[in-house]
Amino acid sequence: MFDTTEELIQKIQLGEDSFLELKSVFITGKKITGPDRKNLSDEICAFANTNGGVIVLGVDDKSKNVTGISLDALDIVEGLLREICYDLIKPPLNPLIEKRQLPDLSGKNKNIIKVDIPKSLFVHKSSNGYFYRVGSSKREMPPDYLARLFQQRSQVRLIRFEEQAVPQSSISDLNERLSKRFIPNSEENLEIWLLKRGLLSKDENHVVRSSVAGLLMCSEHPEKYLPGSFIEAVAYSGVNLDSNNQIDARKITGSLDNQIEEAMRFFLKNRMLASRKIPDRQEHHTYSERALFEAIVNAVAHRDYSIHGSKIRFFIFSDRIEIYSPGDLPNTLTLETIDMRQSTRNELISNLLSDCPVDDSINSSRKHYMEKRGEGVPIIYNESLKLSSRKPIYKCLDNSELLLTIFSNNS
Repeated sequence: MFDTTEELIQKIQLGEDSFLELKSVFITGKKITGPDRKNLSDEICAFANTNGGVIVLGVDDKSKNVTGISLDALDIVEGLLREICYDLIKPPLNPLIEKRQLPDLSGKNKNIIKVDIPKSLFVHKSSNGYFYRVGSSKREMPPDYLARLFQQRSQVRLIRFEEQAVPQSSISDLNERLSKRFIPNSEENLEIWLLKRGLLSKDENHVVRSSVAGLLMCSEHPEKYLPGSFIEAVAYSGVNLDSNNQIDARKITGSLDNQIEEAMRFFLKNRMLASRKIPDRQEHHTYSERALFEAIVNAVAHRDYSIHGSKIRFFIFSDRIEIYSPGDLPNTLTLETIDMRQSTRNELISNLLSDCPVDDSINSSRKHYMEKRGEGVPIIYNESLKLSSRKPIYKCLDNSELLLTIFSNNS
């Protein structure tokens, strides 16, 4: 927003409005005495909760003169901004912070910092509460406004979260090789096909953006826009969460089908073999590969991506495997009926995964990652029972996370 110097100067001269906030910076020694950290967090949240906007630090809001920031203080101010966005704002924000120079009223160039804040997919709370932007000022949200905003930006809106346009993204954020997997060989415009498949979406201003599903299925780094859209995998030699017993760890990123494949490779690398004499020595696997494949697919396909910053956690212990998936059970599923009913939270993602072929080295019993027949949980139960004689356990944790425990046949 206001990307060129000419645009920004012109906008500053017109003064603050729904999309622009101006603030002078005051520094004593190496300490920033103005603007106030909490007040600045309120301003940033107000833009993110409304339609986005720009804060220019180093410009007086009354005279509109560029007061500037000394060169040795630029990094201090930038550090303050990042601290505010990650420590004082929930969920955290990642605005574009840019150091620039603008001429003051006498024509002398001075340093400023431009903070470009996009409209967010989420509702953000700052130090003093929930704020939104009205004209040139921020206002605290009344309860009814806040309730509507949560509804608009959550999974209960008419447009599913996975179909929403991601602010500041574009078609260039989608990897062409990954995108073309989902479109037929056609001479029709690529953008049109990506819109048809839901990989692109138009925002409220009719600007074409990447959709949430588009980034998850067609980007090599979806976590750039969707923090937490990865799998944290850790293998332990014992039975406890203890870094001293950690034998392997990996942050698994990329498109969702790649995450499933790499999570299985992590498991195959770290699975533990036991020996039996019946009467000759034989090796046997401690977990069912088929059950684990279904468990990882379910975690990736059905997790709640609208929960900001929450990742899938995949822990391998000597006696069990634990998979933590963000979000409660989807729709009307219950723990008692999870193996008897079929329900999905992310219909578009499930459809796209059903188009992705599975590598035989990962699972030879499946042709595609999703087959949408409701067989996933029964397979997890039956295959695990055959191997370990213990039924896996699902638990809901604080209505915000689903934990699946699969037991080793040595436990």
